[in-house]
Amino acid sequence: MVHHTMKTNSNRAPRASSSNRVMMATGRAKKTWRLWRATAALAAAAIVGLMASCSSAPPAPAERVGARDGVEVSAPAPVPAAAPGGPALPLPTPADPGAASALPLIDGQQAPVLTVADAAWQTADAQPLPAPWRRGAALWQPVRWADVPGWGRDALHEAWNAWLRSCERPTPPWTRVCAEMRRLALADAAERHAWMMQRLQPYRVLAADGANRPGLLTGYYEPEFVASRLRQGPYRVPVYAPPPVLAADGRPWYSRQQIDTDPQAQALLESRVLAWLADPLDALLLQIQGSGRVRILEPDGRWTHARLAYAAHNGHPYQSVGRWLLQRGEIREGTWEAIRAWAQANPQRIDELLWSNPRVVFFREEPLDALDAQFGPRGAQGVALTPGRSVAVDRDAIPYGTPLWLVSSGPVAQLQRLVLAQDTGSAIVGAVRADFFTGWGQAAYPLAAGLKQPLQLWALWPRDAR
Repeated sequence: MVHHTMKTNSNRAPRASSSNRVMMATGRAKKTWRLWRATAALAAAAIVGLMASCSSAPPAPAERVGARDGVEVSAPAPVPAAAPGGPALPLPTPADPGAASALPLIDGQQAPVLTVADAAWQTADAQPLPAPWRRGAALWQPVRWADVPGWGRDALHEAWNAWLRSCERPTPPWTRVCAEMRRLALADAAERHAWMMQRLQPYRVLAADGANRPGLLTGYYEPEFVASRLRQGPYRVPVYAPPPVLAADGRPWYSRQQIDTDPQAQALLESRVLAWLADPLDALLLQIQGSGRVRILEPDGRWTHARLAYAAHNGHPYQSVGRWLLQRGEIREGTWEAIRAWAQANPQRIDELLWSNPRVVFFREEPLDALDAQFGPRGAQGVALTPGRSVAVDRDAIPYGTPLWLVSSGPVAQLQRLVLAQDTGSAIVGAVRADFFTGWGQAAYPLAAGLKQPLQLWALWPRDAR
């Protein structure tokens, strides 16, 4: 799942929350907004909150909530509502695989699986350290396993499943490693730890200049929406598939305002509507997160489930609507609650708000059967994301598929765990910068919205590969 985000370099002091997230709307947005408010009891509202699938060649990153050039814009709290003519969109419960754990999320409370007194640990740390390694935007500094905070306490089973997914698309350094780890699928945690320490070298990920500055961890999730296949009732906000005339070289196409007002642009997109949402701010959330689950009312009255995955964008730069409001003194804090309150108080200015961001994101529809619903969207690596174990990173600093030891402490999470670099976002920039995938639906929202805290990363790389 790729997301659109403002560039946030974690090697400077941590800035605002996470990434770009955009909004989709039509030139009739003001009428849409009034209609949505008037029919709220019947409308299918979205799960709104705070981060699109990719092919083997990942598309340009999509929008995502988080850091926005020093302007914090957190997502709104989810607001589930019943769908007209049908029951409410099913939401995951805390027991759902896509749901985040209760907050605060605290790692490292279990007894250690392995300690420095164990022979496997001593053997691994007795090996000579390689030289530091410059990788694009990062300096990888080799360390001993004893220098990795919390190592030996992660049960690893969730991370192992995420790692096996990365092994579906291994790059050359990981081909042999993946073959070995598959044989450990039924091994216990101690055996897995011992194998990793013998096979992998930990590197502290630092800024390119070697400075040990704190990074930034934010969160993202996959929201859920109710939509209609036809433009009817409150469903008036289109979600588009890419038009066939998009420039292959990335040259800007029509802007958001032009798409909403120019007859020629509208004619090109008329046959590209995938579904209609009831709220332009839900369309914004969908574009920001880069992927969303939808329950669609079909013309024959059936309800179907699908995933809307990131496909492309119109080539224009992302501009934060929250920052636009803050700069004009329209709101006092850059939260999505404030943005929604402003929109409800100023329905006649909805177009003005939306058009401040010229970028429009296009999607592709993917089937979402019972099996697919147990997994997250595909990240930029091209594999399904795992809640709590997949992160988006700056690809110039950390290659896709790299296992990472993540350490971060804040009010909503105290993390010391193994994660996999499986996604990216245009705001995820810098060596020590990550976006933590929390899952999907209402239960995944609080952690995704609350994460904005310091970060340390260690890359775990095959000892025999450089």
